[in-house]
Amino acid sequence: MRTLHLLPSLACVAGLTLTATSLFAGVGYTNTPMLGKWHIHDPDRPMAPVVTPGENFSLGASAPADAVVLFDGKDLSKWISDKGEPKWKLADGYMEAVKGGGDVQTKQEFGDCQIHLEWAEPPPQGDSQGRGNSGVFLMGRYELQVLDCYSNITYADGQCGGIYGQRPPRVNACKPPGQWQSYDLVFEVPRWDAEGKLVKPAYLTVFQNGLLLHNRQELVGNTPHQQLPKYTPHPPTGPLRLQDHGNPIRFRNIWVRPIGEAQ
Repeated sequence: MRTLHLLPSLACVAGLTLTATSLFAGVGYTNTPMLGKWHIHDPDRPMAPVVTPGENFSLGASAPADAVVLFDGKDLSKWISDKGEPKWKLADGYMEAVKGGGDVQTKQEFGDCQIHLEWAEPPPQGDSQGRGNSGVFLMGRYELQVLDCYSNITYADGQCGGIYGQRPPRVNACKPPGQWQSYDLVFEVPRWDAEGKLVKPAYLTVFQNGLLLHNRQELVGNTPHQQLPKYTPHPPTGPLRLQDHGNPIRFRNIWVRPIGEAQ
């Protein structure tokens, strides 16, 4: 039986002696491929240390003059769903994922860009990946995880702020459920030559609640579950997608600034 490495603060909160077998039953990580030193979703990979963020970094940040406002709390006119019109709840300046409503994504597509969005977790229910789970998919295919990781233990590459299946965040910057949190991102899209050969990978910089999680981190491909990431040629722009994972996550104040390719 393999012992799960817990952060002391989280172990103290949990008050339990947990094992990889008990916590991740059914994950099947030993059958998943390895990415460098670790299996995909390996429970022995250490979680990021907890750092309490400041109070209000970028919350309520107004969109700059050159930004595209994707959600201002009033309507979902700039969003679509694979089930037709978005089924998500709209109330009090936020949209809320509805279980079974499907993912929502922007009608407009983007390349290299700066993104701001805010979200809030529901009251805690469940654990690990079953607690407050959603995701922000850049170009509709590269996932930055959204998860309630406030005193909630999971596999490191599925932690809130992680590049799913690839890279845990540098720190756990999560606030308690119910409090609004912010992501501020810079995303550089991957590029291929005329023959379909990758000439530049994607890069992602992420701040959560004012704390740096990724500093121009290279992505090694897409972000599937229990599979090795890989790149497949795709168009130079894509939508921003928000995931329905069955939990009522709330989102608000979403805007994007196209920034063009860095020289």
